Amino acid sequence: MNLSHLKKYSKLKAQLLKVFGITIAWTFIAIFQFLTIYAAITSLNLDVTNIDPMIAFKGSVLTGVLAGLLGGSLTVFIWEKWLRTEPYGWTILSIIVSYSVIYYTVHLSVGVYTYSNQFNLPAFSAKVWESIFSDFFKLMQLQNYLFWLMVVIGTLIYFLVNDKYGPGVFRAFLLGKYFHPKREERIFMFLDLRSSTEIAEKLGEKTYFNFLKDLYRDSTSSILLAKGEVYQYVGDEIVISWPTDKGVENANCINCFFDIRQNLRANSKYYMETYHIMPEFKAGLHYGNVMAGEIGVIKRDIVFSGDVLNTTSRIQNKCNDLGVDILFSKFLLNKLNLPANLYQTQNVGEIQLKGKESKLSLYTTL
Repeated sequence: MNLSHLKKYSKLKAQLLKVFGITIAWTFIAIFQFLTIYAAITSLNLDVTNIDPMIAFKGSVLTGVLAGLLGGSLTVFIWEKWLRTEPYGWTILSIIVSYSVIYYTVHLSVGVYTYSNQFNLPAFSAKVWESIFSDFFKLMQLQNYLFWLMVVIGTLIYFLVNDKYGPGVFRAFLLGKYFHPKREERIFMFLDLRSSTEIAEKLGEKTYFNFLKDLYRDSTSSILLAKGEVYQYVGDEIVISWPTDKGVENANCINCFFDIRQNLRANSKYYMETYHIMPEFKAGLHYGNVMAGEIGVIKRDIVFSGDVLNTTSRIQNKCNDLGVDILFSKFLLNKLNLPANLYQTQNVGEIQLKGKESKLSLYTTL
């Protein structure tokens, strides 16, 4: 399997895992909804002799599975993309319309299962379909429609907030993982736009801002695919971070840079037609221990502090001097298991970095 196919496979695998997670979560929600309604009915001493609890329970499981597979797939493959790239008014209307189609598709499917088993009749018998369509005009149907709409909106908000802070960071906030500072070993990559000053002067403030938005948008999928976390956007620079085990896995931290470059080149026609510029990045990578913790009162953020960040920044600054696009320390190279058929490493020498007493052995790869 070549690198391109591997990236497509990894991306699809990550998306399918998200769909699976949504399906599991929504199935539990459907079961909880059934248990809550059934408990309320029995506590009021209402007549439930015509309801088979096991059939209703299996129907709730079927609801969660179908809703998760259909709605989860739309959420991951379509709705998230719409929210990032399309006008909000059009997106919200489109989501509600497509959600309605899925809702009633699931309702019909579950209704056929429930009533055909309850009446012990074939799926296409008149009594089954009369019961299904009679449910359309009940108040509980509207309540159920709105309940699952809130579930969908909540799921989308979770993914949007998770995207805003980066994969895993929002969860860390909720769990209070960094409420007290803790030491972590992390890989950092400082990704800097080449010739940024000249580009900014050529494009002007507004166009340059849109240029950066496009640049960050086209870089994000590669960062997520490589399991990276966007630590900071600093002007025209992106600081990306990995827990060491995730960054080393399948050489994610190195793959990230080359996948971003490949995406930008694939969109070269757009950049040349829109901005008359073909953007290029240079990158420096290093790893080490940092202190990680929450900082701020009005605007809280997770901040990393340690010498590894300064060192990584200075490694990246050496790219121009050495005429290369990517540089990484020997310490990081020793951690990586770079596939020989994909990457050829080259030692560029023992380099004296600004502010450092000892020289650092740096490598590049082609």
